[in-house]
Amino acid sequence: MKHFLPITKQELDYLGWDYVDIILITGDSYVDHPSFGVAVIGRILQREGLRVAILPQPNWQDDLRDFKKLGTPRYFFGITAGNMDSMVNHYTAYNRLRSDDAYTAGNQAGFRPDYATVVYTKIVKELYPNTTVIIGGVEASMRRLSHYDYWSDRFKPSILVDSGADFLVYGMAEKPIQKIAQLIQNNEFNTENIQKIPQIVFLSENHRANQEQELILLSFEKELENKKNYAKNFCAFERESNKKAQRIITQNYGSRILVQNPPYPTLTSKEMDDFALFDEMRYAPHPKYLKRGDIAAWEMIKNSITIHRGCFGGCSFCAISAHQGKHIASRSEESVLKEVKYLTEQTYFKGHITDLGAPSANMYQMKGKEEKYCNICHRYSCLYPSICKNLNRSHKPLLGLYQKASQVAGVKQVTIGSGIRFDMLLTDDEKIDKKNSLTEYFEEVVKHHVSGRLKVAPEHSVTHVLQTMRKPNFDIFLQFYNKFLQLSNKHNKNQQIIPYFISGHPNCRIIDMEQLRKDVANNHLISEQAQGFTPTPMTYATAIYYLGFDPYTGKTVYSANCYDAKKDQNGYFFSSSKKSYK
Repeated sequence: MKHFLPITKQELDYLGWDYVDIILITGDSYVDHPSFGVAVIGRILQREGLRVAILPQPNWQDDLRDFKKLGTPRYFFGITAGNMDSMVNHYTAYNRLRSDDAYTAGNQAGFRPDYATVVYTKIVKELYPNTTVIIGGVEASMRRLSHYDYWSDRFKPSILVDSGADFLVYGMAEKPIQKIAQLIQNNEFNTENIQKIPQIVFLSENHRANQEQELILLSFEKELENKKNYAKNFCAFERESNKKAQRIITQNYGSRILVQNPPYPTLTSKEMDDFALFDEMRYAPHPKYLKRGDIAAWEMIKNSITIHRGCFGGCSFCAISAHQGKHIASRSEESVLKEVKYLTEQTYFKGHITDLGAPSANMYQMKGKEEKYCNICHRYSCLYPSICKNLNRSHKPLLGLYQKASQVAGVKQVTIGSGIRFDMLLTDDEKIDKKNSLTEYFEEVVKHHVSGRLKVAPEHSVTHVLQTMRKPNFDIFLQFYNKFLQLSNKHNKNQQIIPYFISGHPNCRIIDMEQLRKDVANNHLISEQAQGFTPTPMTYATAIYYLGFDPYTGKTVYSANCYDAKKDQNGYFFSSSKKSYK
């Protein structure tokens, strides 16, 4: 029987461990499942022969006994805020404190600090000044360079500067962590060797810049002097991060230089299968939480399976591509079906797989037809402003996967919970439609894989707002919507599309929310949500929000940047009695 990774001194004693190689600290409750990053990293290190313990949600407000109970790791502390940025986890788009936490047992708030990565790291550095600290996860990854922080309304340096950590692993961390584990096993774990690993960020006193091989950003001090300097840096970084082969990125912080090594190449299917790890995990929360209540995030995903990662959609408000990558890494069909079988063997499984998905539901196994063109491309999106002609958008592999997963013994239904990128399913060219199984896929979803409601995100209806969002025109969504209704009627399905919208996005005014409300009503759409825009580090929309202008064009762009303006936009969407705004 597989053991959970130890999280208490009693578990260390039970295992007979008199030392720990690595301690992973997380702001989440510990769930041993592939959807929880700290569990994945822990299992990879364990696979490499290392003793790994997890310290979930340590108390940072008392005498710090939690940080001491597992002892000093022989090699390093790995620190993450958890599956979410701690500030997004804690606060609404209107900077109001949330009363719950989906990643904590019992849905209780208050079990992690604001800016958790920084707080945890500073405590560890004070208690264990001679032990290496490596930070990672979404919070560290998205704050690896200088960034605007919405919650403090400040322009901040890299989280490495604020936290005092030794290294930062950005993006999906399996490969760099595996390499670090191999350095440990080969007695080569030292600063010089770690600094050579791809996907690592560090601060250096003596790095020598290479003008030809590096992207050298303007210094942090210059960004503070003039916002236009940050605008230049943002555009340079975004273009670079959209490339397949990226350069080293450097930025001066006084006498020190921040160095970001290029990422590992997009994982192959074999590598994705190797890191799936489902059969090495307990597929459950740690039993410590049984008396504290359910972990909402686990309850939401426990019947779902991730089949690929990355997103080439390039929406301006989304940071997925900056973290997971723009290019898609897909698991093999065989690996996914093995996990489907593994899921059916879990005692809690009742026959309904709630998702075979990813950031976007329908990008499985998609990439450039001629990858040589992808190697020199720095487009932020393969879909906007038009679908790239070099994109292989065949839905055949995904269609086959759905059909085979539905036939596994014990599976009664497979539904799609991830958002479908609807613009990829529409074309006026019958040859393109047939070649890529677009209508065939759409009909399969409508007929067999909708759990009453299908999640789709047009985000807005007004053209200039959609352009700033880097989203397709509303007419395209309406085409998709009408086709969905036609196919549902054809198969006698009483199903709905629930469109998601955003209020308060840069370049959106109250009059645009009025138009959105009219468009929703005129097209008889059922919409329960207009989510307030939350500026998060590293996105184009956040850069516009902070700068007050488009970093690429310099053109002034309006943003609702005070509480009342944000709430007015959101509230207007749901109101039918507001006066007309001009």
